[in-house]
Amino acid sequence: MRITHLTRLLRPAALATALATALLCFGPAQPAAADAPDLAFTVDQPVTTPGSAVSLTMTLTNNQSTDIWFVYQSVQPTWATTQRKDLVYSFVSCTAEGAACSGIGSTALGVDYEIPLAPGTSRTVTLTYQVAADSGCNGTIGFYSYLYYEYDNGQSTKDGIHAMPETRVACAPTEPAGS
Repeated sequence: MRITHLTRLLRPAALATALATALLCFGPAQPAAADAPDLAFTVDQPVTTPGSAVSLTMTLTNNQSTDIWFVYQSVQPTWATTQRKDLVYSFVSCTAEGAACSGIGSTALGVDYEIPLAPGTSRTVTLTYQVAADSGCNGTIGFYSYLYYEYDNGQSTKDGIHAMPETRVACAPTEPAGS
């Protein structure tokens, strides 16, 4: 057998070896970056004192390829928050662009978004609650949100429970005696 015949036989093996080496060196392709979450939250005060106001901001983003045609969202206190009867607070305002709130003056809210919500667009709601001046302290006020929405002309749905950032209610500093 001549050398040229051996070379032809080894070409496919050499190509396979080169591809395997490239895959090992550079790794497989990375998956695309994840979409932004459907519902994102921020809190302006992770620690507060009795008598203060705290603002929670929620942003609903349509990550689907079709319009969202129906949204149901509620905001409730966590179980741990409901067990602290000494923590006194209530929602005092809801400012929203493209949404309205129900339940101001209570400890739970509903959010009504203007629909349809086109792909890639979002609606932002800021909820403000007041911690009463006579509220207990050394506790945490936390909420969760249930979100359900329909898209793809009502043929597809998505829902889930989303934890919101908590706020620790610290005791106000005491004045030293004789001040």
